[in-house]
Amino acid sequence: MKVDLHIHTRTGSDGNLTVEEVFREAKRRNIGFMSITDHDSTDAQHKAITLAKEHGIGYITGIELNVTFLYSGRAISLDFLGYQYDIENRELQNKLRLTREHRERRARQILENLNPEFAKEGIPGLTGEDIKKIQGSVDGAAFGRPHIADYLVKKGIVKNRQEAFDKYLVRFDVPKYPLSLDEASRLSRNAGGKLVFAHPGDPGGTSLAGITHDLSEQARIIEKYMLEYIDGIECWHPGNGVLATAAYVALARKHHLLMTGGSDCHQKPIIMGTVEIPDWVAEQFKVLR
Repeated sequence: MKVDLHIHTRTGSDGNLTVEEVFREAKRRNIGFMSITDHDSTDAQHKAITLAKEHGIGYITGIELNVTFLYSGRAISLDFLGYQYDIENRELQNKLRLTREHRERRARQILENLNPEFAKEGIPGLTGEDIKKIQGSVDGAAFGRPHIADYLVKKGIVKNRQEAFDKYLVRFDVPKYPLSLDEASRLSRNAGGKLVFAHPGDPGGTSLAGITHDLSEQARIIEKYMLEYIDGIECWHPGNGVLATAAYVALARKHHLLMTGGSDCHQKPIIMGTVEIPDWVAEQFKVLR
């Protein structure tokens, strides 16, 4: 059975396909157990639960929360996956509403920060009309940097999304909503869910690679600062090499943590179901039900 517990949609965040299209593709790829884990959003969850039943696919609720992790006086951005939570939980929904509002304010501030740089380069500044067009492309998801990047591509200012980030969106960024690991853990657990450390050492993503690439040091950081807050580790991910996966599995077993995995698919390109994840990963969640 194919397992994929890390998939994004256009319905809830920055995926390229709607939740309906994701499930059709998941069925075509013979995925038997999955989770939609949109960024700071549960918008796709009701539909996902219904579609999973229609397609005969095992499903657990999911979400990806961005956390501001304080380490040696530095604020490091990390991601954590919440699973099997109650999507109607009021505390969680109130926090997600605040996060969404902050994300939209942040996106507008980034746009304002870009204009002085565009002026230096002789590029026409973004106007209120541009902001409306970007918002119109969001399609119900949280307004964020990927939508700005795609609009810069459409305007011909950059060639692709990666260039937008490399050239502008990293330099002129605005801080994300300051959610602590303690709070993320409490939100997930109070909603009946489990919190899993996502792609812990992904060299190209939001991970401990921003602190160290050494697997032993990453394990030490997790053990010293995270164990009381997390319920699992994402051991299988496209950013993991064989050694990294083995190290995270060993660490999870040592501390009796859940072991999860997923493609982190945003459908650019479609890679859902391509990460080899053991069948027994799904069994962990069946035991928890």
